[in-house]
Amino acid sequence: MAFVWIVSCLAFISTAYGCGTPAIPPQVSGYARIVNGEEAVPHSWPWQVSLQQSNGFHFCGGSLINENWVVTAAHCNVRTYHRVVAGEHDKGYGSNEAVQVLKPAKVFTHPKWNPRTINNDIALIKLATPASLGTNVSPVCLAESSDVFAASMTCVTSGWGLTRYNDTDGLSQAQLGTSKQGSVSENFVNISDVMICAGGAGATSCMGDSGGPLVCEKDNAWTLVGIVSWGSSRCSTSTPAVYARVTELRGWVDQILAAN
Repeated sequence: MAFVWIVSCLAFISTAYGCGTPAIPPQVSGYARIVNGEEAVPHSWPWQVSLQQSNGFHFCGGSLINENWVVTAAHCNVRTYHRVVAGEHDKGYGSNEAVQVLKPAKVFTHPKWNPRTINNDIALIKLATPASLGTNVSPVCLAESSDVFAASMTCVTSGWGLTRYNDTDGLSQAQLGTSKQGSVSENFVNISDVMICAGGAGATSCMGDSGGPLVCEKDNAWTLVGIVSWGSSRCSTSTPAVYARVTELRGWVDQILAAN
């Protein structure tokens, strides 16, 4: 599963439910892990969505940025026949949660997405019908292009991806520290300016967390600074994971939303 890393809320986010302010406060212990994960307080990350196949199989995560739009990773390869499930915590069989099952109307992939280098790993999903905002479903703030985040910040990632131990059907969370690009290049090559690295000190994202959020708290609001992208094929907790850097991709997001 996945975690780690903000700023002004977007003008287009509903004023009824401000971005980055969960109605149910999250509780992060600071030492738990997604691989070896800690279960989140139900619905305390209300922007988290599950991207699912038509049979209900979860394959990626995403983040609601307003009632009409979800941001995820380009490599998730979302199609309009997939499902966007909001308001979910327990994806186990027989869960009685009042989730919202939404359909993508259009999927926009960054024009410079490169599956070889994994640069610009971002996609936007325009929902066919708006999500109904409330206690369990509300948007995250989106980092501004001008935001600067210091290396060594500690933030949170969440998801339903694989965990090595203590498997749970509930949404998992982990607190991670961000890393300087130079230190991550010791583990991976081709770390570019459109990527953020986090984790490597006992926690990491894993398969199934892709597309999900990396958020940090600033000015009492949680802000999306990273999108779970790639990392160790074995989900090593001693190796940082790599996230798409929202500050570098915010301009493209604004263009797509303005045009659609």
